[in-house]
Amino acid sequence: MNRGDFPKLLSSQIAFDIARTILDGFDKHYRLFRHASQDAKRHFETGAWAVAQQAARERIGFYDKRVQECVQTLEDEYDGSELTDEVWRELKLHYIGMLSDHKQPECAETFFNSVCCNILHRTYFHNDFIFVRPVVSTEYLETDELLPTYRVYYPAVDGLHFALKRIVTNFQLNATFANLERDISMVEERVKQLFGDHPVEPNHQIQVLSSLFFRNKGAYIVGKAINGNREYPFVVPILHNRQGQLVLDTVLFDHEHITILFSFTRAYFLVDMEVPSAYVQFLRSLLPRKPRSEIYTILGLQKQGKTLFYRDYLQHLKHTSDRFEIAPGIRGLVMLVFALPSFPYVFKVIKDVFPPPKETTRAQIKEKYLLVKNHDRVGRMADTLEYSNVAFPRERFSEELIAELEHYAPSLVEYDGDRIIIRHLYIERRMVPLNIFLNNAERDGNDALIEHGVVEYGNAIKELVAANIFPGDMLYKNFGVTRHGRVVFYDYDEIEYITDCNFRDIPAARNEEDEMAAEPWYSIGKHDVFPEQFGTFLLGNDKIRRYFMQHHADLLTRAFWQTRKERIQDGILEDVFPYPQAIRFRNCGAAAPGVQPAPAYQPSYLENLHNE
Repeated sequence: MNRGDFPKLLSSQIAFDIARTILDGFDKHYRLFRHASQDAKRHFETGAWAVAQQAARERIGFYDKRVQECVQTLEDEYDGSELTDEVWRELKLHYIGMLSDHKQPECAETFFNSVCCNILHRTYFHNDFIFVRPVVSTEYLETDELLPTYRVYYPAVDGLHFALKRIVTNFQLNATFANLERDISMVEERVKQLFGDHPVEPNHQIQVLSSLFFRNKGAYIVGKAINGNREYPFVVPILHNRQGQLVLDTVLFDHEHITILFSFTRAYFLVDMEVPSAYVQFLRSLLPRKPRSEIYTILGLQKQGKTLFYRDYLQHLKHTSDRFEIAPGIRGLVMLVFALPSFPYVFKVIKDVFPPPKETTRAQIKEKYLLVKNHDRVGRMADTLEYSNVAFPRERFSEELIAELEHYAPSLVEYDGDRIIIRHLYIERRMVPLNIFLNNAERDGNDALIEHGVVEYGNAIKELVAANIFPGDMLYKNFGVTRHGRVVFYDYDEIEYITDCNFRDIPAARNEEDEMAAEPWYSIGKHDVFPEQFGTFLLGNDKIRRYFMQHHADLLTRAFWQTRKERIQDGILEDVFPYPQAIRFRNCGAAAPGVQPAPAYQPSYLENLHNE
């Protein structure tokens, strides 16, 4: 393009007006997004947990609603014949100019793509119509408000105790602390242990993000201490005690604990951020192995996370040569799962037909996955990325995989030259299926790992129950083990709310004929669940049975499930802590009932997988 052509290109009023409409749509979205995060502070202060959970669920749908509003506006105001290739190219240039001083340019670019791809058919839009790569830099973006991205405190000048107290009080929570001086002293003691005997360097400081991170019943202070060339990430959870007063619950220093706090298996945080890229940059200094896509997602900007993930995936494809293949493990009745060995994710496609005993539809399965997306995952359900019309290079697919796709999901497969287009799929973090984990541990004679897997399996179920989730199909193949040794549920086609289930004991047999009959002698409703039957399917292995009965025998009783159901119906929201009970300062709230500390885990067992 010649310099003299540029003014001529930007002569279309239609292009300018459309660009303005799209950016206005994004600005409305982000304004509402921030309001939801600001409201989270008030919900936390007043202990309005049910309201907070509902607000968090509603926020997830904000983005799609604003995109559809914007698409509807453009379709109402402009005829398709007006939207020529020249107009699309020019409106992108106008949009870039409007983002020059924007505080969320990367998210606004993603919003632009979403609107364009809703209007244009995938075979029509071109790379010069949308933002394939980011155009506006987010480096060194900073807020214009009085509230900076992070605040800096100087313990060497003010004293560590005073600096820590200022960190807490600067958040100006409108609620009373039970004993802030006592809590600050406990934090101070932990921090001194962390620093050890290292001399104080001239740059000794503590940097803390200016907004609290809200999720469920907790608020989190996120920061790092810097002393010389050493950096010490930390997180301080703030909770309500039984009297409704605030307490500092612990300090998270351990890298694994902080990583799990920001895991893909947890609900999104609510954080008031004017410049999200600055928060992502700060968090990456704490979690350097965490991809930017996952950090955007855990901050509630899941569409931006999807965009970055897909860019990372395309880069990975470009620089590798291995082939997609059917994922290892027992093949499911509902999903066809495949993977690229060099890529730490799996791709899940809903089959066209489901053999007995499955009684479901594609629409119902998609509803289950949406339920999980909107629900509190309590660290025990994997988040999923949902995509439409994903193109794969044909030569990278094994013949066996192509045959499986054509046999089980032909309606979702399309060929376009040298590409395979899959019309709909889910992408999840790859984990080791629990059944494979337990089989390998038994093969190696590693009873400690078997016990760990069984304890974690029971804990996963109990924490899901605390979040009002019944897994449905509780077979080990539907659970995975992460790199940190945590057991996570990932097969959602049969999940139900606990409150929708009817937990029953098996009625006593009326006579010997009842006991010998091939069919049950009692009626079974659609939502009936018989916990005493679980052992028949789960505990055939003697070692697994021994550990299960030692730690989680209550899962085989109706009393356990019915009691939890009644507590949920009474409006009781159980505490599910995203860190070990052992590191808490005190027990100011009960954890999910029945959860056991897992035996020591051997991370080297999965050291080559990057799952969390």
